[in-house]
Amino acid sequence: MIPFYMLERYEGNEPLFELVTMSMVSTYAGEPLHVHAEGLRGTGKTTIMRSCRDILPNITRIKGCIYNCDPDNPHCPLHRDMSLEEIAALGSEEIPMPFLEISHSAKVGTVAGSIDLARLTDPNNPAAQLLPGLIPQAHRGIIFIDEINRLADTSPEITDILLDVMGNKPGHLQIEEAGLPTVDITVSVSVWAASNPDEDPGPLEEIRRQLSDRFDLVCYMGRPDSVDVLANMLEENSHRQKIRNAMKKSSNVYDYSKNDKYREEIIIWAQKYSQTDMPDFLRNFIARLYIKHNLESIRAIEAMQQGAILHSLIKNRDKVMITDVTRILPLALKHRVDGDTLVKLINDVESRGAREGILSFKNKKNKRDEDDEYFQQNARALKDMSRSELVNTEKDLTPTHG
Repeated sequence: MIPFYMLERYEGNEPLFELVTMSMVSTYAGEPLHVHAEGLRGTGKTTIMRSCRDILPNITRIKGCIYNCDPDNPHCPLHRDMSLEEIAALGSEEIPMPFLEISHSAKVGTVAGSIDLARLTDPNNPAAQLLPGLIPQAHRGIIFIDEINRLADTSPEITDILLDVMGNKPGHLQIEEAGLPTVDITVSVSVWAASNPDEDPGPLEEIRRQLSDRFDLVCYMGRPDSVDVLANMLEENSHRQKIRNAMKKSSNVYDYSKNDKYREEIIIWAQKYSQTDMPDFLRNFIARLYIKHNLESIRAIEAMQQGAILHSLIKNRDKVMITDVTRILPLALKHRVDGDTLVKLINDVESRGAREGILSFKNKKNKRDEDDEYFQQNARALKDMSRSELVNTEKDLTPTHG
């Protein structure tokens, strides 16, 4: 597989690069961010997502814990009742952040957990014991599902498990096997998915709307429209180049150290994430959108808040701005509202978003340079507006019911 740093970037796939970066940052910080990439087949959705495995940072777990227990916050049946001294005695180890895939042939036991047949058939010490499945093994990491619309159509049992895991942050998982005690654990895992809504069985929101709503952000993967980009992709995928790439990989010609830059950025942004908050005026802005446009899902506005904060971090801003919200808004709503509502909402935000920023500061004393940073595009500072303009703006921004 081509290293992450060598992947072609163009306007059509830039949103996906942003989404996976934001999700890696949030996951490393301890809060899942579920993302779904839609688009035509062959546009590179799965390639980008799978290549992220190369830039994931390490996590620290209790030594040998298959559930990836955090030494400071153990959650698995073996360690959650232990004292700090007992956990310290077990020791800790660093492992790469988990990145596991659920295939379409997977069974419920493979995904959630089942009886450990190796322990059960051990001739020296046979014992009935649960073996955690892919999801509990991916705790503090990422689960990837390709063609999730097909999985939702053909595997309702696995879909139900995903609903529980993605329902809250952290999620919940119950492992059941006849003759063994039920294991109930919390699972903090980000679910990534890819699909082509134009192929059978159709878009995910039409197959299992509940599961579609569980994804915080959804982006559509556009086609490349640059001759240079397409020519480079053709060259990279030619038979001759594949042979050369294979030789490079075997001879370590690829400079994988270039991936370290992305890994280090993820760690830095994750550290800042726990200290970054959204200004009250932006929370009010999002709340007004929810009320005015009768949005159905609270998860939508929660995703807007989480996504806007993360977007501001990966853009290396020291505060969340309205441009971060407007960038995330269509990604949080594309799969939750119909097309007409989405267009109306985006037009409303674009025409009034700047004035929302102005009103948020009307009772605050700000320095000139801080005003300039928030009053972007064609917006004017509050002191330059007439009283009639302020009154009209206030009315425009107040949601109406009826």
